[in-house]
Amino acid sequence: MSSSAASGIGLACARRALAAGATVVLVDRAEDRLAEFRAELGGKVHAVVVDLLDPKSVEPMLPQILERTGRLDVFHANAGSYVAGDVVEGDPDAWDRMLTLNVNAVFRTVHAVLPHMAERGTGDIVVTSSVAGHVPVMVEPIYTASKHAVQAFVHTVRRRSRRAASA
Repeated sequence: MSSSAASGIGLACARRALAAGATVVLVDRAEDRLAEFRAELGGKVHAVVVDLLDPKSVEPMLPQILERTGRLDVFHANAGSYVAGDVVEGDPDAWDRMLTLNVNAVFRTVHAVLPHMAERGTGDIVVTSSVAGHVPVMVEPIYTASKHAVQAFVHTVRRRSRRAASA
């Protein structure tokens, strides 16, 4: 299992996967935190440093995961950020960073791992979203838009992948 995991939901999911017997690859840009968690969590934990805000950093992600584990069975696209506020008072630069992480990083990481899973004929991709991906949160229009984009992407990729698998 691979997960953006230097904190929060990703780290909690990595801990659960380890408890269930999985080998886990922690993916994050915080190299020092990754090293700390590798030491804390033990031998079935590997780390890959990827800055999901930098598209070029995503390219070597899968080869590094495969180098450490030989295969990828589950990928957890979990990285995300939150920027609150209304459009009128908002900061477009903060929105760009959030949209890059919440939307583009999901697109790029799924694009990076999906061919490996399709070639093997097996694998699962889990994407962390938010209730904002299902119900518009009126006071958070940009954040809500990012989560709706992810939901639409996930549902479309799932449908296309099922159709391709059954063909």
